[in-house]
Amino acid sequence: MTENQILDLLREVRHPAKGDRDLVDLDMVSSVSVSEGRVEVELAFPKRRDPLAEYLVGSARAALYRGLPGGTEIDVKAVVRQEEEPRKRQNVNDLTLDEVAQVRHIIGIASGKGGVGKSTVAVNLAVALARLGYRVGLADADVYGPSVPLMTDTEGAQPLMAEDEKTILPIEKYGVKWMSIGYFAQPGQALVWRGPMACNALKQMILQVQWGPLDFLLVDMPPGTGDIHITLVGDIPMEGAVIVTTPQAVALADVEKGVDMFRNEKVNRKIFGLVENMAWFTPEELPQNKYYIFGKEGGLKMAERLGIPLLGQIPIVESIRQSGDAGEPAALSSRPDGLAFLELAQKLAESV
Repeated sequence: MTENQILDLLREVRHPAKGDRDLVDLDMVSSVSVSEGRVEVELAFPKRRDPLAEYLVGSARAALYRGLPGGTEIDVKAVVRQEEEPRKRQNVNDLTLDEVAQVRHIIGIASGKGGVGKSTVAVNLAVALARLGYRVGLADADVYGPSVPLMTDTEGAQPLMAEDEKTILPIEKYGVKWMSIGYFAQPGQALVWRGPMACNALKQMILQVQWGPLDFLLVDMPPGTGDIHITLVGDIPMEGAVIVTTPQAVALADVEKGVDMFRNEKVNRKIFGLVENMAWFTPEELPQNKYYIFGKEGGLKMAERLGIPLLGQIPIVESIRQSGDAGEPAALSSRPDGLAFLELAQKLAESV
């Protein structure tokens, strides 16, 4: 491995807010150190609060992992140019809550496990709240599997840097302000991030976005109960959460873990209610029929047992999948699936 080989790999990483120029062209590679089995890279940033710092560090790591021999130890760090701020490193812990100060309610959309349609519910709930007249934003906090760009037909969109060069302007569509790490990753790019790096990137995706005045900021959380969830509830003024599940027993077992996390005395966030997704299957040609593929009313029984409201039951309808794949959320329609999301939005608004 040579320094030139490392620089060639770093040329694959583009800065979305700098005309898509690469790190080397922008003179952001401060130093490269190559030794046997180890590569160290420092990326220099002109400001401590560059909103894309964590994204660029993660992308550089991913580029090096792809291009270097397996087993190579890789360390990529963000530093501040010494002529501007001597001996100081970029520190996401300096982020403030200024950009969410005008948000009335920050609500997490969570699930105990993956595959229950949490992101589908989050996107459609945001659109439904906007249809009811509320000012809404959604932050896609699933940093390893961001799906909001696809589900809103905003793939390829690149959020712009605000005039202050410290914050990002969200993408606006369907009356909702959207932000996702997916807007900055290259198509098919895997983000090779350890837990702390993912947490820091997430904080930037929420706290360095110019949301403006909002009634609701929904946070589409990754499944499970890990580091990212602890970061969210610890560093962001999240008021509470909505839990998404399916009726089947394996999903309901994980719901209890999610509820327990939010009710833990160290977290202590309100649970506004449970959403039972895929509650039944209704064929389009037989709209009155209900087939309980994953079991009947498992979410309702779980909500009663845990003492939380059942906010809604969303059926399996082919149009929901088609709308999501086409980037036109089902909540935009007046079909039964769209009305189900509107009813869910109304119940959440009343609960809040």
